[in-house]
Amino acid sequence: MPALWIAHVTVTDTEAYGRYAALAGPAIAKHGGVFIARGGRFVQLEGKERPRNVVARFPSVEDADACYHSPEYQAALDHARGASERELVIVEITE
Repeated sequence: MPALWIAHVTVTDTEAYGRYAALAGPAIAKHGGVFIARGGRFVQLEGKERPRNVVARFPSVEDADACYHSPEYQAALDHARGASERELVIVEITE
């Protein structure tokens, strides 16, 4: 079943986070991920507000998890650590 990768982000260092984004996109695409929302308008109804919200669709939970743990994504993530506060979850789509 397909899955969504949902990230809620507060960027604290724009330059470093830009390096993360430049590397993360290709890593996500390599694992079958397709962005369906990236930094657009949102309405925060509950919980901690993060000004950047990203949703990518993957073929499966396993593909999304493999992406996160891949060397390519981990190299990207090195730039996000210390440059952002984030929550990231993978959710299987039950259709």
